[in-house]
Amino acid sequence: MESNKITIGLIETIKIKDKEIKAKIDTGSDGSSIDINLAAELKLGPILDTKKYRSSHGNTTRPLVEAEIIFKNKNFKVNFNIIDRTNLKYQILIGKNILKKGFLIDPSRE
Repeated sequence: MESNKITIGLIETIKIKDKEIKAKIDTGSDGSSIDINLAAELKLGPILDTKKYRSSHGNTTRPLVEAEIIFKNKNFKVNFNIIDRTNLKYQILIGKNILKKGFLIDPSRE
């Protein structure tokens, strides 16, 4: 393993606008997602663009917003696509757009 990379688990805490939120790590997702209600609560915006996504639920077009996050004591300005994650356990999904910034995933890590 490369020593300059930070090892993380499958569930991690990130901070957006002083709010700490547990997020699911997903190496199969190119982008990161945030729940529509959480995005509204945090007043994220403006919408920068829209992007087409293909998932197990079919094809969708989702709005993109930029957010500043703190993850493992590092600051990042990243794009999140907005989707209804109400029925999912985690309001945020962290994809490769964040993971490629220096993280390794250890599934056994809590």
